[in-house]
Amino acid sequence: MAALDIITYPDARLKQVAEEVTTFDAKLMKLIQNLEETMAAGPAGVGIAATQVGVMLRVVIVDVSHYPRLKDAKHHGHLVLVNPEILDWQGMKKGREGCMSVPDFTGNVIRADNIVLKALDQDGVAQKYEMEGFEARAVQHEIDHLDGLLFLDRLVSRRNDLFKRKNN
Repeated sequence: MAALDIITYPDARLKQVAEEVTTFDAKLMKLIQNLEETMAAGPAGVGIAATQVGVMLRVVIVDVSHYPRLKDAKHHGHLVLVNPEILDWQGMKKGREGCMSVPDFTGNVIRADNIVLKALDQDGVAQKYEMEGFEARAVQHEIDHLDGLLFLDRLVSRRNDLFKRKNN
């Protein structure tokens, strides 16, 4: 398999809406493996969407388990989410986000603090998750990619909540 190139802003493909996955086959498994390698090769990210590598399918990977500040936080570990859909959300909270597709900036975004999510796993088996905190934020961020949105589209204020990344 191979690490793929990450598409970066302002590439127009980042604004495209991804299509639902309908076939669970070797081609999908190869995409998932490539996404895994791409995420591992990149800068300490906690998620990746297929659209970030130019594949317009509703596939994301999220894993907040290695995020340093979450040692004791509740999470589901490594997740491959196919056709993810948020069923319910509660509580809104502002938090800082970064993105491999927007490498030079971070920003404050308001997102639901608790979500209920349904998705298929890589084998096409339906799953349901209750998520909170940073894991819920990461999943919402990745689903936004599938809907053609970036964290830049959700900034609280472009003037006060967009920050030049310090570690480039």
